[in-house]
Amino acid sequence: MNFVTLMLLSAVILIIAYFTYGRFLEKRLKVDATIQTPAHVLYDGKEYIPTKTPVLLGHHFTTIAGGGPITGPIAAVVFGWVPAVLWIIIGSIFVGGTHDYASLQASLRHKAKSIGAVIKEYMGGRGQVLFLSFSIATLILIIGVFIILVANTFVSFPEAATASMLFIGVAILFGLLVNQIRMNLPLASILGILAMAASIWVGLNFPFSLSASTWSLLLIAYAYIASVLPVWVLLQPRDYLNSFLLYGLVIGAAVGLIIARPMIQMPAFTGFYNETLGFLFPILFITIACGAISGFHSLVSSGTTSKQLNNEKNGRFIAYGSMLIEAFVAIIAIGSVAYLTMADFTALMAQLGDPISAFSAGIGVFMNSWGLPVAAGTTFTALAASAFLMTTLDSATRLMRYAVTELGESRNVRVFENKHVATGAGLIGAAALALTGTWETVWPLFGAANQMLGALALLAITLWLVKTGSKALFVILPMIFMFIVTTSALIVMMYSNFMASNYLLVVSAFILFVMCVFLAVEGGRVLMKPRKDETQDIQV
Repeated sequence: MNFVTLMLLSAVILIIAYFTYGRFLEKRLKVDATIQTPAHVLYDGKEYIPTKTPVLLGHHFTTIAGGGPITGPIAAVVFGWVPAVLWIIIGSIFVGGTHDYASLQASLRHKAKSIGAVIKEYMGGRGQVLFLSFSIATLILIIGVFIILVANTFVSFPEAATASMLFIGVAILFGLLVNQIRMNLPLASILGILAMAASIWVGLNFPFSLSASTWSLLLIAYAYIASVLPVWVLLQPRDYLNSFLLYGLVIGAAVGLIIARPMIQMPAFTGFYNETLGFLFPILFITIACGAISGFHSLVSSGTTSKQLNNEKNGRFIAYGSMLIEAFVAIIAIGSVAYLTMADFTALMAQLGDPISAFSAGIGVFMNSWGLPVAAGTTFTALAASAFLMTTLDSATRLMRYAVTELGESRNVRVFENKHVATGAGLIGAAALALTGTWETVWPLFGAANQMLGALALLAITLWLVKTGSKALFVILPMIFMFIVTTSALIVMMYSNFMASNYLLVVSAFILFVMCVFLAVEGGRVLMKPRKDETQDIQV
């Protein structure tokens, strides 16, 4: 089969879903353009800022994209490309997209508070504490694994490292031009894109090489600084400018694929068991992770995006639309390796060490079909991928600060209200993970925790909808499925790691499993308890 056919068919399905199922979700969530969003009501110029749709789309999309839709699908193709593609498309439309959009709307209707605050309102303080603890644990895993992936990418492609460092300065200047000098956004965008192009040229000609451990330390420092600065200084402008890199990558890769028209040589299906990953169910779903659904997205929707949304009507475009674009990136990621035989893919992974590098190499080959040298295309792809990873890294650190602060407030530990203390407390665990682990070790646990966080976010949304008398079946069904997948995955991980004598991962998976079961049972109890003012059955 020609991969172009698969890519175009996937794009058509995702576009149709946006205008059909996306509109259905908009009605079910009772989106109202006349309601003032928290960005206006609670405006403070630091966290709550009404933001233009293109800028907020850039922030939201590049934050949720990260390396997940690249790393996960490429790792999962060992089961064959058909099950991976099917889950990406079905999952993103009916599970991940629903999760992201509903998380945003739930946050908007609760003064842009986190999903943890929604849990507290309907389940009580104990549920909030457990959810926030689970969120912090997941964010530590996300930050740790993404530091590892960025550091490895910078070691493999030092040109990307130079350009990425220069991007930080470009983003700060862009933020000053737009937010302080009030320069016209289109003009500032053109200048920013030209500055980014200049940064890429400098990177190609002056690569900057450091060891992986040194890069990890620098990335930890960067994440800390980005987390404590006002959102308009670095995080928002960097994400917006980086979105152009992602758009350029997607367009460049798609054009290259259309011209090259590679045939899929990888097998469609290899079986229900793989010696490296284990059984297709449930491992496929937690491995693909962000390409179909990611609990991290609920933290973004309810953490930073809800504080910047200018109008509720923009939510479908920003939250649901971003999830579908991310699914398309995941499809392209599969195409970057599907032209190889399974033997060649295994050899390439052994040579390069991680999926990001394999993705960069494949896209570099396809971009060569329209005239870009393979080396330049590979470097550009690595640069774009590392940029997405860094946008997720800085946003995840900021979200972890929010969660640590909220947890401190719930327990009346006032020291965590200090943003420096809250940021540092969370980064300690992530730093230890990044400096001592590898992406292969961390990814399965990250995937399980991340997907479980998604199931818990869907539980919170279900509680909100049911307790406010709204129809909720469109959220209940994905929630049940994700609980089944993730609890099964944690049980499998506990067994496999016990057999491998990896007791740290056994204990970690067990703790996550216990927290998840408690929240699920508590949530079920609350759902079954009728409201005081009515005795009607749950609407579906």
